[in-house]
Amino acid sequence: MSRDSDRFTPSVTTLTACPDLAQHFLLKANITALRRVRKTDNNRIARATGATIVNSPLELQESDVGTQCGLFEISKIGDEYFTFLTKCQNPKACTILLRGPSKDILNEIERNLLDAMSVARNVIFHPFLSPGGGATEMAVSVRLAQLAKGVEGVAQWPYKAIADAMEVIPRTLVQNSGNSPIRVLTALRAKHAEGKSGSAFGIDGDLGKVVDMHELGVWEPQAVKLQSLKTAVESACLLLRVDDICGAKKAQQGGGNMGGGGDD
Repeated sequence: MSRDSDRFTPSVTTLTACPDLAQHFLLKANITALRRVRKTDNNRIARATGATIVNSPLELQESDVGTQCGLFEISKIGDEYFTFLTKCQNPKACTILLRGPSKDILNEIERNLLDAMSVARNVIFHPFLSPGGGATEMAVSVRLAQLAKGVEGVAQWPYKAIADAMEVIPRTLVQNSGNSPIRVLTALRAKHAEGKSGSAFGIDGDLGKVVDMHELGVWEPQAVKLQSLKTAVESACLLLRVDDICGAKKAQQGGGNMGGGGDD
């Protein structure tokens, strides 16, 4: 195994417990050994190089050795050393290295990255998109308000309640932009009342104006929208059910304390 500065030919051994004697002989043979590798990192290395993890050197076979790594190198970034396995033939794992000036900013970057990767995952498993900027919420709100007009009695109030709740998203976007919510929401509601031609209109979060989301290019995963609506309706039903139970208990307690006067 040749060595040129910190660059090596693509052969690397990862050992969970590497005694000093074993490390000595590996070093004499120009074999790089990574000590105390975490299980998750070890699994990633095995997937990237095509290797098979064995528990004992006695069980090691030639077919277990991973040979799909193109370049193995060690680089120093800041005050720490990092090991890179790149140019793999068929990489099935990767590591994203985040850097930032402080721990708080790194945590924020990591959270944003995880959100972005979750969005990409949802789009792959459920390849459908919905217009953003509150367009989907306003379309649902207008449609429910129209359906409520055809329902008589108390049954129309759930439609109206959900329709009002759906307007919270576009109203918040307008308020954050500094515009008048009443005027902008009225214009947006009128666009959606026209039919399918206006169903993609939403709120520009920067300007607070009614904009076609096709032109603005703001889209959201449909799977997230569906799950949000289902969770909201189920939560409302749960609260109403709990309220009914509490009301029934109060009625029973009130009826039990009531009693007529007895004869002396």
